[in-house]
Amino acid sequence: MVRHDPQGEADFFVSPETLDRTNLGGVTAGAAVNLERAVTLATRLSGHLVQGHVDGEARLVEVIDDGGSWRIGLSLPAALHRFCVEKGSIALNGISLTLNQVSACDADGRFRIGLTLIPHTWAHTNLQFAAIHDPINVEVDVMAKYVEQLCHAYLKPSNA
Repeated sequence: MVRHDPQGEADFFVSPETLDRTNLGGVTAGAAVNLERAVTLATRLSGHLVQGHVDGEARLVEVIDDGGSWRIGLSLPAALHRFCVEKGSIALNGISLTLNQVSACDADGRFRIGLTLIPHTWAHTNLQFAAIHDPINVEVDVMAKYVEQLCHAYLKPSNA
């Protein structure tokens, strides 16, 4: 953060790397963004490990009011599929969530995920303002990325 005032307005430095990898380049003045304080090493962890990095971009494809909660569906690039498992974690626009559904990849090189947002999450995050086909920042589970990296030497090539 570059500047913060008592009225709650803040200025941030945004690097070209951030603009290249996120949907922040399309954010307009007055638009809602999700901000959360970072945990410290002394903080009790309760939930998923989220670093605030963006691994890719999803597109919102479905929003269903499910009697107080909201079911959402998103389309993601196939490169992220190996990191997504049912009941695993994912962060969307910085919001740590649990995956309810993960489809197989389709012929277009994409797959779909389904999630449920509880009323508090819906009311207090910017996902409530997202429209169909809007870009959504995706951070996959960092533990899955480490496991893949560590196991890479033991995996057989896919053409074997």
